[in-house]
This record gives sequence, structure tokens and C-alpha cells, in this order.
Amino acid sequence: MDVSAFVGPLAEVFPAVARATGKGALGNGWSADEAARAKLLATASAAEIAELYRYGDTTEKLAILKALELEDVEQLVGDEGTVLLDDAIRTNDQRLLAAALGPYATRHLTSTAFRQAVLKCVFAGVPLAAVDGLPERADDELRRMMADFAAERRAAGRSVPQDLQPYLEG
Repeated sequence: MDVSAFVGPLAEVFPAVARATGKGALGNGWSADEAARAKLLATASAAEIAELYRYGDTTEKLAILKALELEDVEQLVGDEGTVLLDDAIRTNDQRLLAAALGPYATRHLTSTAFRQAVLKCVFAGVPLAAVDGLPERADDELRRMMADFAAERRAAGRSVPQDLQPYLEG
């Protein structure tokens, strides 16, 4: 995708991308506007990316969170991208939460932060299949936390999400 047609300050161009590209699905889990925004981010600084995220709407934030998995964007932000993940994990927006727990999170979140994010997914109803690297990062402490959650749900007469089952067995 050629982004050379987008001319002007990044803070002005980034929000306008969808008007030029549309939001159609590309068939690879990305939409046209997300892919174009990711290309633009590859030319930005970590500070610019943080600023775009801070002032962006939900679709812009989603594009940034997804772009973190791309090698060139990940290299630009380094560990500083975890601040963006922290913000997304604090929201109640399932889309942002799921996007925050992609490959970048698997590589950069501490074990404690990863565990908390996974539990937030369970509370928020985000399918655990959306959490990149979960089977490999599910340690004894996370399994204990999941078991405690399941026990609380059962004690309250509530159902336990089916996608917790594999982590409760064994």
C-alpha cells in the first residue's frame, strides 16, 4: 500500500486515512484504513505514536495497537508501547482490550501485567482465544487466579466461561 499520497502533518493525515482508503476488510484480520495507518506509523517517532493514540478515536487506537505487532513499529516504540497497552487494558471496550493483547503484549508485558490483562478479558467477556501467547504464558499463578475466579462465579450461582476450562484442568 502506497501512503505517499497522504501529505501533511501526521496528526492531520492519520485521522483522515479512512476517508481515502475506506474501511473494507483485507481478509487478513486488518481493514484498509488500519493497514494504511500502520504504514504511516512506520515513519513516525515513539512520541508521535503516543500522541496519536492519546488523541485518537477508537478506530485510530485500534490501528495503533494492531500496528505494534509489526516489526518496524515495534522497533520504533520499544518498551514504551506498554503505556498504550496499559491504557487499552483499563478500558471496558472489548475491541481495544483484545487488540492490546496481541503479539506485542506477549513480548513486552511483564508476567504480572499479562496475568491482570487476561483476567480483565475474562471479566469483560473477551474470548481468551484473542489473547496472543496465552497457552505458553499461562503459569501456575494465572491458573490459580482463574480457578479463584471460577470458584467465585460458581459460589454466586453464575456460569463459568467455557474458554476458562482448559486452564482449570490439570
